[in-house]
Amino acid sequence: MKIYMGDRTIDGVVVTVDEQDLPAHTEAVKFTDADFEWGFEGAAAVQLAFAILYDHTGDLDKSRRLSEDFMKQATANFGNEWEMTSADVDMFIERNEAAAG
Repeated sequence: MKIYMGDRTIDGVVVTVDEQDLPAHTEAVKFTDADFEWGFEGAAAVQLAFAILYDHTGDLDKSRRLSEDFMKQATANFGNEWEMTSADVDMFIERNEAAAG
């Protein structure tokens, strides 16, 4: 199971997956030129949502399609320090796809 973590430090934000830097995957989809952000709704929080989804699923279309809702339901609500597991991501995907019908 992967563990995603984020922290705001004096030097800026740090986001990791299994203790390695999480790639933004801007080569696949670019929502912003800024670094990852969280705790509010915005392009940098969507980029973080997309990066987590894409890292977890490897599915570009699914990650792009779900990133806005994942931002609203997850990354926009993170505190300064946060942790999320791949099981948490799976639960979001399952709920979202069930709601879509």
